[in-house]
Amino acid sequence: MNKRNVILTILIFTAGIAFTTIFEFGLEASSKTEFCASCHSMQASYEGYKKSVHYKNASGIIATCADCHTPKPFFPKMKVKILAVKDIYHEITGTIDTKEKYAEHYDRMVNKVWDYMRETNSRECRSCHQISQMNQQLQSEKAREEHAILADDEIACIECHTEVGHNKP
Repeated sequence: MNKRNVILTILIFTAGIAFTTIFEFGLEASSKTEFCASCHSMQASYEGYKKSVHYKNASGIIATCADCHTPKPFFPKMKVKILAVKDIYHEITGTIDTKEKYAEHYDRMVNKVWDYMRETNSRECRSCHQISQMNQQLQSEKAREEHAILADDEIACIECHTEVGHNKP
């Protein structure tokens, strides 16, 4: 291998490492709750989230925005990240940049999220909540009956647990 090829190989390798590092940093940074809550329009949802059981609960475990809205597998994660660009677009262009505008579009936006959760059979919910690990004795009789139906994992969690992480503005 001549000197030119060695230098070219080192440059390509270094560029690959730099790209991967920047890409991973971007994925990580854009998955933090602080990033999600940094948009003015998300303030109402963020305040609702801080009052929810996913933020404040007896166990002290906090579910972050990414826990509920960002899949763990790579390709579904990339799909969600790409689709999330529309939210940034609508924030920048003023479609949802005030509490009033956000509230006006809330039903449409939340229904899209619920449809996605149905489509994925509540994959993100199930990454934390497993029917087989639930303490049935701590649940109400109604909850025990409903969760017994879920044993086959064919019903999306969102069918019963709408707006569990947020309050409608």
